Amino acid sequence: MLKKLVVVFIAVIAFHGYSQEGNASPYSFYGIGSLKFKGTVENRSMGGLGVYADSVHVNLRNPATFTGNNLELWGNESRPVKFTVGGSYSNINLKSESSTDKASSTTFDYLALNVPIGKFGVGFGLLPYTAVGYRLESLNDNGDLENRFKGEGGLNMAFLGLGYQITKGLSIGVDAHYNFGNIQNSVIEFQYDEQDIPLQYQTRENNRSDLSGLNFNLGLYFRSMFSEKLEFVSSATFTPKSNLTSQNERSFSTIFVNSNDNEIVVNRIETDLEALGLLETKLTLPSKFSFGAGIGEPRKWFFGAEYTSQKISEFSNPLYTGGATAYEDASLISVGGFYIPQYSAFNGFLKRWVYRAGMRYEKTGLRINDESIKEFGISFGVGLPVGEITSFSNANIGVEIGQRGTTSNNLIEENFINVQLSLSLNDRWFMKRKYN
Repeated sequence: MLKKLVVVFIAVIAFHGYSQEGNASPYSFYGIGSLKFKGTVENRSMGGLGVYADSVHVNLRNPATFTGNNLELWGNESRPVKFTVGGSYSNINLKSESSTDKASSTTFDYLALNVPIGKFGVGFGLLPYTAVGYRLESLNDNGDLENRFKGEGGLNMAFLGLGYQITKGLSIGVDAHYNFGNIQNSVIEFQYDEQDIPLQYQTRENNRSDLSGLNFNLGLYFRSMFSEKLEFVSSATFTPKSNLTSQNERSFSTIFVNSNDNEIVVNRIETDLEALGLLETKLTLPSKFSFGAGIGEPRKWFFGAEYTSQKISEFSNPLYTGGATAYEDASLISVGGFYIPQYSAFNGFLKRWVYRAGMRYEKTGLRINDESIKEFGISFGVGLPVGEITSFSNANIGVEIGQRGTTSNNLIEENFINVQLSLSLNDRWFMKRKYN
């Protein structure tokens, strides 16, 4: 037990120590940043599919999966306590109509624990909710630098969930999310003299929003055997609309940009946001609904599909209005599955590997210059057994290749490769005494 916790601790420190902004996408400029995937490497390796659940992996997509059946190997007396931790590396090639660039980021993705308590199951953990990390520049008609935009930060999510098994194949659940964090951004407007020489001093606007709020996620999970070998599973979740409280700051600075491109502040003026009614604002987080189903042979193979709809059109932020940005309802279609050659093989390590693959198509809900921003990804991965065969622990590696955005209407196309790594560790805490 101690060794497992040490491994988890080292993994968290490693991911955190090498993390950057957590995002390198120009599209994190909009709203409260790019939404992070709420799920494990196992989910992402199957196209983001969150339908499947078992006794040895934590499913962060649906709180109803925090409970489940006891293990036959343990005499149907208990099921394991499940730990999971994961992180990822992203490499992005950016392309516009006139130029190309590259960006990368390394992030900690989640840390979670799932504890069985009879017919109940408790899950809790920490993961990012959104991420902001960009540096954008625009040119004027003369080809000179006109504006420079920079942003960083994002929201984190701490969650606590409870699942209850109504019958052997049906369970319900709810988890509460406490979202917190801050977003900082700035924009510099560059001015030139009559000879197109930059002025000695430029103006920079700085904004900071400290965000916090609570929302809930409801889940339903069902599984039933079609025959001796085939099993049907289905899953549904619903997240009601909620609000975030935003404590805001805004200032304007006169700056000097030296030859090393460093921004040196000459003076600074704070904006009286209270007089404008913007010192504290409410941001609307949209409602979300997902439904999925699949079929497979337990501990052998599985294939499923899932549809998610989110009312991004409900999103609002009074601090930033106008511009060429609009929000529309978002949708996501995921298909994927896994295959295990022989999960109980005592000889032949490769036979116990879990091979996963999937794909997804997403309408993000972001509309810029009358263009809907869409995203597509193909993913695959493997689960590698760790330790003894009865420990059920594993390391998971996933890779996703995809595209986001378009070069039309002066926008940016992103071609990305995401590499994910996680540890899924299991232990038995609760055992019935055989003898007094």
